[in-house]
Amino acid sequence: MTSPISDAAIPDDDVAAVAWCEEAYNQLRDEMAKVIVGQEEVLEHVLVTMLAGGHALLDGAPGLAKTLIVSSLAESLHLTFKRIQFTPDLMPSDITGAEIIQEDPETHERAYRFLPGPVFANLLLADEINRTPPKTQAAMLEAMQERQVSAGGKQHDLPSPFFVLATQNPFEHEGAYPLPEAQLDRFLLHILVDYPSATEEWEIARRVTSGQQGKIEPRLQAKDILALQSLVVRTPVSDQVLGYAWALVRASRPGQPEAPEFVNQWVKWGAGPRGLLTLISCAKARAILYGRYHATVDDVLALAKPALRHRIAGNYAAQANHLTSDELIDKLLAATPPDKLYEQPAAS
Repeated sequence: MTSPISDAAIPDDDVAAVAWCEEAYNQLRDEMAKVIVGQEEVLEHVLVTMLAGGHALLDGAPGLAKTLIVSSLAESLHLTFKRIQFTPDLMPSDITGAEIIQEDPETHERAYRFLPGPVFANLLLADEINRTPPKTQAAMLEAMQERQVSAGGKQHDLPSPFFVLATQNPFEHEGAYPLPEAQLDRFLLHILVDYPSATEEWEIARRVTSGQQGKIEPRLQAKDILALQSLVVRTPVSDQVLGYAWALVRASRPGQPEAPEFVNQWVKWGAGPRGLLTLISCAKARAILYGRYHATVDDVLALAKPALRHRIAGNYAAQANHLTSDELIDKLLAATPPDKLYEQPAAS
């Protein structure tokens, strides 16, 4: 059996560290394949999110192994893992924790003590996050953005690294609340989990019904994730890649000089600066996974939909024409040539 990649320290040399990361990624895919059939693109996008230091939203119908993907990934990464099942009666303190009164058994003095909630974990699975009302959804915002929780006038730091991988059911399902735009923007990527292919579904049925589920061995540790996050930050990005990501984001905003006519006609709002930062940081993370110490335009293309689909909203005209965010992004990609040289704008 292959020894865990975490047995060996990440090399100090950045180029060697990239090769180390590629090997770790290959081992992770092998481990995940023991229990997950297919969904390789979903795994890639989740790992890109983690290396880029963000959170991901997994969207798909019930029964597509979204929860299994996240829990299996926690095993393969040897991270502390907690799961919150979001329900309509869930309270904010059920997530973050609360101050409780505790009596000292010797002095009988009473004092407040903070009891941490399930958010205090390296990897938090927020299952069916859109089944709970907006007030409780908002309780996640500070934790996701600030990596801390406020209770009793004090701030409590969350463990590092900290990731939220949330799942949601399609909005047309009963009992689903749309996530607020501010919370959607906190997610680095919005990942769609689709139905398996015919051969994959056959293999799923064969494995599960015959009890042939494998056991996952850890391949990375928390310290490895932190080191790889630093490596992503140091990874260079060329003006060509930055320019293409910049052009995509600028073109997505109605009323801007760079916007194509279809954007003015069908888009309610486009991606903000966080969308541009997401495209660049995730492109660098994807390059690292595949053993390259530089991001390319192809990396931006591969991540355009998960990075932008929750940051571009169609207006009523788009809804009347049954245009989804993904279809608007397809039009945006077609209108923004990847081989064009986009120059830095002059200072105003």
